[in-house]
Amino acid sequence: MLYQERKLLLLHKILADENLDFRIVKRLRQEGYEVISILEDYRSIMDREVLEISREFNALLMTEDNDFGEWIFSHKEKTTGVIFLRYASKDIYEIINTILNLLNKYDDSLFNKFTVVTVNKIRIRDIT
Repeated sequence: MLYQERKLLLLHKILADENLDFRIVKRLRQEGYEVISILEDYRSIMDREVLEISREFNALLMTEDNDFGEWIFSHKEKTTGVIFLRYASKDIYEIINTILNLLNKYDDSLFNKFTVVTVNKIRIRDIT
């Protein structure tokens, strides 16, 4: 089985929030990941609707918006999982490599987790 076919089998879909740098979306697609883009398909929707779409498509939400932590932990909004990115714009290519390493290493185990990713650190927390 080809490596890219394996990725498509293990990791379902990624929902890219509207604020996500589009270079990340492009690179994930180049690597064979199925990425649904809020910017392309659902522009200007509310955060709660973004979470609904992630559940509908059984997709991990990738975002740079820290409001999703509040939605999930304070408001107990249901989600399939969130990857929250924190980085400086000058570090875009480093964060892309970190994301690819994260997805390759953890794949489906990222579901039902809130994952915070920086260039130097990854923190994975259960969503209860």
